[in-house]
Amino acid sequence: MTIGYKIIYLRLMSQKNRLDFLNDHEIIYRRDPITDLPSEVYAWGSFYENGTHEAYKLFHSKAQITSYKSLKWHLHTLYYLNNGIDHNKFIDICKHITNRDNGFITYTISPDILSNIIEEVLNRDNDVPTVNKSRKVLFKEGTGLTVVEKLKIVGSLIGRNKNVTSSDIYEAMLYLSDCGVKITNKKLSLHLNVSERTILRNMDPELKKEKNLLNKDMNEKLQRSELCSLQE
Repeated sequence: MTIGYKIIYLRLMSQKNRLDFLNDHEIIYRRDPITDLPSEVYAWGSFYENGTHEAYKLFHSKAQITSYKSLKWHLHTLYYLNNGIDHNKFIDICKHITNRDNGFITYTISPDILSNIIEEVLNRDNDVPTVNKSRKVLFKEGTGLTVVEKLKIVGSLIGRNKNVTSSDIYEAMLYLSDCGVKITNKKLSLHLNVSERTILRNMDPELKKEKNLLNKDMNEKLQRSELCSLQE
């Protein structure tokens, strides 16, 4: 096994258990809405017609952190969800997440930059929720549904309202990415039951950037998996 293949193999193995460290340290990285009430409740989860900003689901997909902005958001959110966490414990969590071999992040961050980010997080007002994207469809853990089945549910609920928002498109993008499917405007329009023109009209610059990042991250994962298969 060459050194390059060995590094890729080790990273793939570590990604499988990347949440074990957080679970072992009882770190909260997912939370359902607290005050927002669902419009409809199903056996698999809930639907919020007007969306909710109170649902936090960090690391719910295979997508990794690809920018400093995203890293700051994740660390701010972890600190908010784990209000009162011991600072030394939080620093250890930050170091674990920013260790590239653990499968959370795609780039290497210098100790000085990480230290500055952690200091910024620790100095924030932790009673103020971090800015969070609105979500309409929330699935319970352990539903047994496949990603494809979830995507069909998202499309049927969100698509019945022709006033699709950027948040709706973002949700569909996440599920397409989880399916290992390249995100295109045509596929988004099909799953949300709207025209491509509607998708384009609601595709703001930030959403376009997210789409490109998700597609890039998915392609890199496929390449790493192919290399791992070759070395076996």
